[in-house]
Amino acid sequence: MLYSKVYPSIFLVLLSLFTLEASPLEVTISVVKEKSTLMVSSNPFKIKGVGGNGDLNLLKSTGANAIRTWGIDDNTKGILDEAHALGIKVVLGYWLGHERHGFDYSDWDSTKKQAEDLFSAVKRFKDHPALLIWALGNEMEGFTPESNPAIYNHIEYLAREVKKVDTFHPVMTVTAEIGKRQVEALNRYCPSVDIHGINSYGGVTSLSQRYRKAGGEKPFIVTEYGQPGTWEMKKNQWGVYDEPSSTTKGEYYKNAYESVDSDPLCLGSFAFTWGAKQEASATWFGMLLPSGEKLECVDLMTQLWSGRKPKNLCPKIHSLSLQGPNETFNQGDLVTVKLEASDPEQDDFNVEWVLSEDWQEEAVGGDYRPTPPFYTDAILSESNKKVGKFRIPKSGGTYRIYAYVRDGQGGGATANVSINVNGERKPVKAESFTLPLPIIGNNKKSPYAPSGWMGNFENLKFEEVSESPPKEDRNFSKISYTSRSGWAGIVWQHPINDWGDSPGGFDLSGAKELSFWARGQKGGEKITFGIGIIGEEKPYHDSAKQSLELILSSKWVKYQIDLTEEDLRRIKSPFYFSTAANGEPLAFYLNEVVIK
Repeated sequence: MLYSKVYPSIFLVLLSLFTLEASPLEVTISVVKEKSTLMVSSNPFKIKGVGGNGDLNLLKSTGANAIRTWGIDDNTKGILDEAHALGIKVVLGYWLGHERHGFDYSDWDSTKKQAEDLFSAVKRFKDHPALLIWALGNEMEGFTPESNPAIYNHIEYLAREVKKVDTFHPVMTVTAEIGKRQVEALNRYCPSVDIHGINSYGGVTSLSQRYRKAGGEKPFIVTEYGQPGTWEMKKNQWGVYDEPSSTTKGEYYKNAYESVDSDPLCLGSFAFTWGAKQEASATWFGMLLPSGEKLECVDLMTQLWSGRKPKNLCPKIHSLSLQGPNETFNQGDLVTVKLEASDPEQDDFNVEWVLSEDWQEEAVGGDYRPTPPFYTDAILSESNKKVGKFRIPKSGGTYRIYAYVRDGQGGGATANVSINVNGERKPVKAESFTLPLPIIGNNKKSPYAPSGWMGNFENLKFEEVSESPPKEDRNFSKISYTSRSGWAGIVWQHPINDWGDSPGGFDLSGAKELSFWARGQKGGEKITFGIGIIGEEKPYHDSAKQSLELILSSKWVKYQIDLTEEDLRRIKSPFYFSTAANGEPLAFYLNEVVIK
């Protein structure tokens, strides 16, 4: 799962300037009455935290005492300052590359740069009084059956070196559950890692037992918990995951927290996510509505964290159900749903009805997902607090009907039902992306990943190296094809590993060109470069296609593909290359690949 940006209020930032302490707080791990305990300046500290980008003032009122981040960026200083002004501690995460996104843990230059960036961040933030723990990576071991030992060796090196720079804070690394020998890997390869962070959803209630059975000895923190993920649930008859209401979800959070709270090795936990996130649905993991209202899980966690009930409780949804015998509809049909809801304080509440497409996502890994289209025109005027009426759009596929309940006092509730509509789904316009679009070499993160490996790809290597490219950025990409025959290539994709069967991509309308620098290792290498490789036979295809067949020089040359006359409303694959061996291996270099 991923952390979004937090923008602190000016007041809190100014306040923090007067409250920052001159030296960091010393954080250690001690055993108190046979229980592993975080000690902050010699005082016991049990983590009662969240991860996410919601209102920290609201969080403070719940009794929570910590937040978790996933990466370090331009907003990190503001997050630390705001948290400190509120008396909230921060587990500061540093994002480690994922192999499924193209990161190579056997590549010298890539791992060297990752380490140097981390050490620079540690030196910058190690003395901040809000800092509690360093968290190295999040689910970087991936989701294949076995982990790559090189990942854990790299983590051990990072942890060991971080502790040389910062002697005041423990180091943690975070894995996706523990079912693929992560516990054994940390025990064997990572003695310098002090804490095992574990993201656990449906399996959290058995985590303590399973952790010990796997050989767990390190103190652990449940770094994500909440509603079970789609990957832990069964699909309904048309391949969609039915989502519990926010009222029902509250009990999942409560049970998760209580299941690990008394474990002698558990240092605390982080609920996910403090905010709203498009993942599997618009509401699957959120503790808040997109408009900021708290949900039932926040009320229950407030009682657990602070020992008291909130002054105002959230509305409760008792049921949301389709009216009539049908569960599958035709395009243009009338659909009616009935809502049964109440408010504990008898406050009046309003209901917002929403109809959106549903893309049947399993949502493993927390990668960015575009928002499916909403159909505001489908909501009929006779909809009210108890009944929602909709006219199905002229497009087949699966949809979700949402009810958002708000009490006007900061409390909310939500539920949805899925429906299936006969006929083909009509592809929709992709989400817009603000240009320029980085792909390779300008140190800005791209939403596209080099995940589409083609041809004889087992003989293809893609790595970052350092020499003297044409611009200031000294890190660029080297591609080596080691076979003497056959061909191979890589496609940059969104979403990852998709060849046109899933929604995604971006609307790049207004772009003028795709430009890139390239050179051959020897000169004379024949390479095809292009944009748009997914054809119209796929439901979610590229709306534009162009390519260049080049013979590279041994010196850097800048190339452009003119896009001014192209339809760029949906670009799933903004860049690709392919090459064929001509009796001997070849290598070439790329830098500053950008659409602008």
